[in-house]
Amino acid sequence: MEFDVTAQGQKGRLPEPDTQWITEPPHIARWLGVVLVGTGLIWIGYQLATNHGFQWDIVGRYMLEPTVLRGVAMTLRLTILVMAIGVVIGVFIALMRMSRDPVMNFCAHGFVWFFRGTPVLVQLVFWYNLAVLFPMLSLGIPFGGMKFFEISANTAISSFTAALLGLGLNEGAYMGEIIRAGLLSIDPGQTEASKALGYRPWQTFRVIVLPQAMKAIVPPTGNQFIGMLKYTSFASVIALPELMNSVEVIYSRTYETMPLLIVAALWYLILVSVLSVIQVFIERHYSKGWTAEDFTQIKEQIATVKESALP
Repeated sequence: MEFDVTAQGQKGRLPEPDTQWITEPPHIARWLGVVLVGTGLIWIGYQLATNHGFQWDIVGRYMLEPTVLRGVAMTLRLTILVMAIGVVIGVFIALMRMSRDPVMNFCAHGFVWFFRGTPVLVQLVFWYNLAVLFPMLSLGIPFGGMKFFEISANTAISSFTAALLGLGLNEGAYMGEIIRAGLLSIDPGQTEASKALGYRPWQTFRVIVLPQAMKAIVPPTGNQFIGMLKYTSFASVIALPELMNSVEVIYSRTYETMPLLIVAALWYLILVSVLSVIQVFIERHYSKGWTAEDFTQIKEQIATVKESALP
C-alpha cells in the first residue's frame, strides 16, 4: 500500500480549506454593526453596574455557599456519569444500526425513535414515578414463576437513579446517531483494503476506522457534553440536589430569587467555559491531519500483521 504524502501540503498535512468565497460586509455596514454592538455592550454594562435589582452583594455571598457548592459537585458528577452511560449505549446502538441483522437493526431503530421522540423531562418524571406501574421490581421466571430477587421500586429508583436512567438513555439515543455518522464517514474501501492485508475486524476498527472517525465524532460529542451539563437542571423537578435545585431550595426560603438565579447562571457559565476550553484542545488533537509519520506507522503495522499471518 502506497500513500501520496507530497500531495497533501507541507509536512504531510492536508491543505487549509479555501475561505475566499466568504463575502466581506460593506465598509459602512461593518462600522454600523460596530456602533450597534458597542451601544448594546455599554447599555448592558450600565445596567449591571447601576440596577440594584441584581443585588450583587447577595450574589457574592452565595457563590461559595456550601449548599451551592454541593449542587455544583452533583451537577458535574451527574454529567460525567450520564455521558459515560450515553457513550456506551451509543456505541452499541451505532453498531446495531449498521448491522445487517434485521432484528438488531429494528431494535436499534426502535430505541432511537422512542428516546429521541419523547421529551427528556417526561422521561425523568416517568422513571421517578415508576413505582406507580411496578411497585416491586423482581428478577425471576416471568408470568408468575419463581422470583429470585425482589425490591421495592421506591427503594431502587431514587432521584439520582431516575436522573441517570432518564438522561442516560436519552443521551444514548443521540450518541448512537453521532457515532454511527462518524463511522459512516469513513470510506468503505479502507476497510476492504485492511481485510485484504490480513487485518482482523477489531484491528481494522482500532487502527483504521476509529482514529479517522474520531474527527467526526469528537466535535458533536463535546457539544452533547456541554449540553448535558445544562440538561441536568431538569433533574431539579425530581428533587435531585444538583445546582438548580440547590438555589431553588435557598430562594424558596429567603425569597431572593433573582440573585440566586444569577448565582446558578454564573456557575453554569464557569463550568461550560472550562468544558469548552477542554473541547478545543481535544478537537485540535484529532484535527491535526495525517502526517508522513502516521503513514509510516500504518505501514509498519501492516507489515507486522503480514508477518504474524505467515505460517
